[in-house]
Parts: sequence; structure tokens; C-alpha cells
Amino acid sequence: MNDFEQLQKTAKEQWEMLQHSSDPVVYVGMGTCGLASGASDVWKSIQKIRDNSKYKFQTIKVGCIGPCYLEPFLDVQKPGSSRFTFNNVDADRAEKIIKEFAFGDESKLKPLGHLGDKIETINGIKSFWELPMLKHQKRIVLRNCGIIDPENIMHYIARDGFSGLINAFEKGPEEVIEEIRISGLRGRGGAGFPTYKKWQFCREAKGKLKYLICNADEGDPGAFMNRSLIEGDPFALLEGMIIAAYALGANQAYIYIRAEYPLAIERLNIAIAQMKQAGLLGRNILDSGFNLEIKLKEGAGAFVCGEETALIASIEGERGMPRSRPPYPALSGLNGNPTTINNVETLGTIPNILRNGGDWYNQYGTANSKGTKTFALVGKVRRTGLIEVPLGITLREIIYDIGGGTIKPFKAVQTGGPSGGCLTEEHIDLPIDYESLSEAGSIMGSGGLIVMDENSCMVDVAKYFLNFTSEESCGKCTPCRIGTKRMVEILEKFTKGIGNIDDLATLESIAKTVKNGSLCGLGQTAPNPVLTTLKYFYREYLEHIEDKRCASAVCRDLVEYRVIKEKCTGCQRCVEVCPTGAITGPRSEPHNLDPEKCIKCRACYEICRFDAIAGDAIIIVS
Repeated sequence: MNDFEQLQKTAKEQWEMLQHSSDPVVYVGMGTCGLASGASDVWKSIQKIRDNSKYKFQTIKVGCIGPCYLEPFLDVQKPGSSRFTFNNVDADRAEKIIKEFAFGDESKLKPLGHLGDKIETINGIKSFWELPMLKHQKRIVLRNCGIIDPENIMHYIARDGFSGLINAFEKGPEEVIEEIRISGLRGRGGAGFPTYKKWQFCREAKGKLKYLICNADEGDPGAFMNRSLIEGDPFALLEGMIIAAYALGANQAYIYIRAEYPLAIERLNIAIAQMKQAGLLGRNILDSGFNLEIKLKEGAGAFVCGEETALIASIEGERGMPRSRPPYPALSGLNGNPTTINNVETLGTIPNILRNGGDWYNQYGTANSKGTKTFALVGKVRRTGLIEVPLGITLREIIYDIGGGTIKPFKAVQTGGPSGGCLTEEHIDLPIDYESLSEAGSIMGSGGLIVMDENSCMVDVAKYFLNFTSEESCGKCTPCRIGTKRMVEILEKFTKGIGNIDDLATLESIAKTVKNGSLCGLGQTAPNPVLTTLKYFYREYLEHIEDKRCASAVCRDLVEYRVIKEKCTGCQRCVEVCPTGAITGPRSEPHNLDPEKCIKCRACYEICRFDAIAGDAIIIVS
């Protein structure tokens, strides 16, 4: 038995002991979403109980398991029983769960579900994986997230961690690349380029010194797929990087990660240190003769550094600006050497493919888009969070079956982040794959899905995303630097009711010029929100131009709010959220809204449960 086999044996024994602990084990979801929802207070509460009372139990931190709208999560594993999940837990409820469920009569509290491997009902509690948001998913890259301690390498090894790496070393670099070809894996960063080809180009490139770079510079508004994977299972990413570097013939690798991800950075550093100590990183990994060093490079948050050549420039110490191609990074990248850049999800998927085989992965997805894809499902959908689904699933299945639909009528969905497009009800049965989204005028992107309802103004949405990409433009090429600013200015005129029909033609013309003339992907895709909203919501633009009207009551200069007396119950919710005291009135009586004090922040409109706040599009701008 070699050293790793002994380590694996020990890890599995420890995992089994944990699963059959004689004391309760309490797990708390401590990803960024959980922490933002109050998980730190939950953690402090259970630590206080454990340290200062008669109750004896273990505590473990885990990452995000997916349904962020239910955070914070707390799981209790009782001796001889399954692991039961409680949602939306605060410090007080955590104490009650420990005392009454973990050490008392468990029938007094009903968990959300249990996390057993089998889909079965235990003591009247259904499997967590049968929840509406989970049962339509296929978890491959996310299989450990929310399950293992991301700061404990033994947990990862116990669940067959590094088995893919061992298989890779047994196969050799050429066979590893062939296995990836069979799998059909395409880059999950957005472009969808076949992963095996990228590796092959770099491996066959001339030069002894080669680099692998992981792009963890996730910058899309509303996107958190890569961050959550790193926080929940950093070892999967690192194992995938070793396999990729081995296939490329690279002995130096970088993880380019934005500095705004402190928890992800912390857990990566812990994982790297543990892997080095276990002989899984550094010199002569697993006695294979292969050496690899992985360094973290913290980015300053520039969106453009998600583009490969700008990212390379940043690592080199230069300003993050794109370079003309060719030469492509596979031939001349970091410091002029052959370089492969893959994103977090791509690399995190690799260990699963090498562990189970390319044919296994190939069974999921469509003819040209294989496997699964993670998405950040956010916006006006009932169930928000991180999901992983087989490619080819429809927008309808994601929005309604997984997301639970919208409270108010569905209007649009933005796919692919700020560089993606806005799709409509007519696309609801569109399969999500690279080709279908491209044909509809959008992109896969890294995996952002922002759902909008009838309260969303598509002109304002286009302005929001264009403003983001305009501010993030590096300014190197004229179409992007100037064109995006001019588009924002025109959209601003529309939202103020001072635009004209000629502006509309100019907007479309500039959008096409920016798309066709920009140097890099940021500029080339920046006009997508404008082009798709012009195509699918043209009438809404005309309303802003000709009628000086925003039907969604979003554009401040085109709307005035008032209380509908017949619908108002006097519940006071609008009074509580109004920052200027514009809404007044006693409880249980219809309220009043003073338009002179109203700053049109929309808070009352959003919070009213009775549709008693009207946004009247009545202001006419001459």
C-alpha cells in the first residue's frame, strides 16, 4: 500500500466515523450567501451552546448547497440517523434546533429534508434532493458543495477525491486529452471552445516552459457560480488543474481570482497548503515524476480581465488590456510562452470525467453541448440560487420547475450576464445550449440567469447593462471606448423622455458598429442587451420616445406614484420603508402620498402586497 492509498484508507475511515458518530454532528452553510444571511450569528450561537453547556456535539462548516433563498442552512446528524436540514435559521432558532431536535424529541421540529444518498422518506421527512428546486438538477461539479468541509482535505479524499488524478497519471497526457475529447466538454467560461482542442494546441506548441491559468475573475453582475464552487469545494478545482497541467506539460499554474472573493481565496490557500503537505502538489506528485506549483494572483476587479489576453497582461504586471490575436495564448501567452486558460467550472469538472470516463459525461446534454452547466438563477424568480442542470434543458424548466416561476407575469430573462441578451416569452421553450442561445441573439456566458417580470423596464435594463460594460471598458479600442458611452447617453435620453426616433436609428447603428469593430469579447458582446431588446421589445422603446411613457413605472422622469385608496388596507408597510416620509396615514386606514416629498425610489411600489401603489406614467416631457 503506497502513501496515498494509506491516506485514502484513513480518510474513508474518518468519514465513516463521522457518519456514524456517537455524538450529534451539526453542519452550518458558511458560503458567502449563508454569511450574508446571518450564518456567522448561527455559528456563534451553536459554538456557545457547545462550549458552555451539557450538550456534546461536533460542528462543521460547509459551503453553499444551492438554494440561496433558504439560507442560512443548519444540518443536524443524530447518532444512528441521517443528516437533516433546516432552512432560514437564525441564532435563536439554531439554539432551539440543537436543544429540541439534536438532544430532545425530534418530532417537535420538522426539517426541510434529509441529505441521505438514497431518495427516500425517513421518519416522514422527504429527501432534500426531492425539493422542487433540486429534483430537476444533475449535480456533477457541485457534488461536494454543502456536503463536505471545504477546509478538510480528508473529506474530499473520502469521497473519491484525487481518483481522477490517479487515473490521469496511469493514462498519460495523450490519453487524458482523448478522454476529454470523448466527453465533449466545452469551455464553461462562455465561448464554449472544445476543451481538448485548447489543451492539444498548447501541448503541441513549441517551448519547454508552458503555463496553465485558471480564470476565477468572475465579474458578471448577479453571477456567483465560480465563487460558490471554490468556497464549497476548492479541492475539485485544484485537482482539475493538476490534471490539466499534466496533460499540457505545464509545471507552473496560476489562479487569477478577484480580490473581492476573500473567503474563496482563504479556502484556496488552505487547500493548497494541505495538498502540499499530503504530497499532492509540488514536486513529484504521487511519485509520478510530475511537478506543479500553483500561485494565486489577486485581480483588482476589472471586468475586462476576464478576457484571456487582458488577464495575462495583468499577471505580467501590466495594465489589464486585450491584445490583438493571433498569436493566440496557446502559442504565445504568459511571458511569451504557450499558455492555456480555463475557467473554474471547466477545471472543476475535469476530475469527474477522469474518474468516471468521457463516455459517462457524454451521456448528459445535447448533440453539440455535452454535460452539465451551473447557473446563478436570480431576479424576479421565487427560488433563487446556484443550480446545475444538463445542457439542453429549457428556459421554462429552469424558470418554472426549478425557480418556481415569477410572482408577477414573466417578461424576460437575461442570459450570459451583461454581455448576454434579453429573451422573451417566445423563447421560453428554447433549449439552453451554446448554439440555441447564439441563434436567439444571446450567449451562454459563464452562467448568469436574471429573470424579469412585468415590473421590469427593458429600456432601463439595457441602460443598466450598457452602463456597466461602458464603465468596465479598458478604453484601448475606439468602438468600445466611445461607442458604449454614446449608447448609454441615448438610452439615458429615452428613460428621461427626451429622445426621438432618429436616436433609435443611431442607437442601433452604433450597437452594430461596436459589435463588429471592437478588439475583444467585451466590446463585441456589449451591445447584445441593446440589440435583443430592440428586436424583442421595440414597442417599449417607442412608448418611451413617442408617448413619453414607461409602462413598467421604472423610469423616474416618466412616472408619478399614488395610493389607490380602494386597495389600501393601511398595513403601514409602505410607511415604514419610505425614506422621506412621503406616505402618511393611521394604521388600518387608506394612506396618503405627498408627490412633493416623493423621490420615486420605488420602495413602496415594490413592498406593497395589495397592489395599492400605482405608478402612473403621466409626466409628459416636452
